Amino acid sequence: MTAPARLDTSINTTFPDRSIDDLDVAIRRLTNGINAQSYRFLVLVREFDDRFGWVKWSCRSCAEWLAWRCDLSLSAAREHVRVAHALRGLPAISAAFAEGRLSYSKVRALTRAAHLHDEDLLLAYALDATAAQVEERCRQIRNVAPESADEAQRSWKRRSLSIWRNAANGTLRITVELPIEEGELIARAIERAVETGDVATAPELGGQSWYAQQADALVAVAKTYLEGSVSESSSTADHYQVVMHVDEQSLRGGAGRSDLPIDTIKRLTCDGGLLTIVEDADGTPLDVGRKTRTVPTALKRALWSRDRGCTFPGCANRRYVHAHHVHHWIDGGETNADNLTLLCSYHHRLLHEGGYRIATDANGDRYFQRPDGRAIPRSGYRLDDVLDDGVEIAALCADDDTSAEGWLAAVVNSRNPAAAARPAAT
Repeated sequence: MTAPARLDTSINTTFPDRSIDDLDVAIRRLTNGINAQSYRFLVLVREFDDRFGWVKWSCRSCAEWLAWRCDLSLSAAREHVRVAHALRGLPAISAAFAEGRLSYSKVRALTRAAHLHDEDLLLAYALDATAAQVEERCRQIRNVAPESADEAQRSWKRRSLSIWRNAANGTLRITVELPIEEGELIARAIERAVETGDVATAPELGGQSWYAQQADALVAVAKTYLEGSVSESSSTADHYQVVMHVDEQSLRGGAGRSDLPIDTIKRLTCDGGLLTIVEDADGTPLDVGRKTRTVPTALKRALWSRDRGCTFPGCANRRYVHAHHVHHWIDGGETNADNLTLLCSYHHRLLHEGGYRIATDANGDRYFQRPDGRAIPRSGYRLDDVLDDGVEIAALCADDDTSAEGWLAAVVNSRNPAAAARPAAT
């Protein structure tokens, strides 16, 4: 019986006689071969999954089998299976991948966005861009898709802040997770604290790290808030505003790119500064217009005089309030008092990314609707609005609490509230 051949690792491990250019060419040639073999590997994985080959090993999925047999992490295995099936409908990208002209990293990003964009145009861009640039371009394309609102909502729901005190070391650790547009505000505030000299920068502190300066800046921001004071230069200057980029055609429902989910961009542009930049196909600016405010200051004062704060039913918030376009200006809505209403940050997000909406009844009066279509009364729900005829309050309130809070909580917390409740009258 012939023993299997073994690679001789004792020779050709270094190449002192080769020039750097020769090494560069050799590495590139091997990279192209790796890319082509990666495509063949994914084709085999796809066929294996199509034929349910993983059932033979009593695995629950192809990804589970792949992780076991090919020494991959389960998340990497799932991604390989996803990419393998996605390539079935992408002939141009598949051909470039098979020829070794695309890396797996690029293909993985392209398969997430090719269904939203022209495949040939996306491939042409990917062939001349780095993997990081392709990843960013595809992320921007995905932000234009309607389902990007779901991701924005998930990001908002995941927001958190935790504080851990280490008495032994005399330190306190703060960990925070926020949607990127709100996290950028914190980053700008910290940068502003450094710029305005709120952080010690004496010569004897010259050796402190950038991270230490950021920590000092965060403390300075907190002190400013607690003291109730604001820096003399607390204007809305551009050097500490958050700038997001979006294609105009994507705002109007067409193809394009966006730094954030499109519904988040629409929320931010309801009441913010706008700067129109005309670019060519390569992204080179050809013309830069003047910065304008979506809602002029005088109109904002009129809205405050009328609404006195957030107009969402039951909300008395008067801080961090924005002007909301009922019919967005990008869709032809006018920027006037009749088409504007004030909303706090929380409810403004619900209107754009949370599925809530503002509707008009037969009398021309506006009211808010939940994502399920139920109307939200201005003054809360009444007993007659939520109970069907013949339903006894005592049957719902096991604790004999027949107050307004008691019967409404009983309806909401019951196993099947839809069977005992109907939409509020409008």
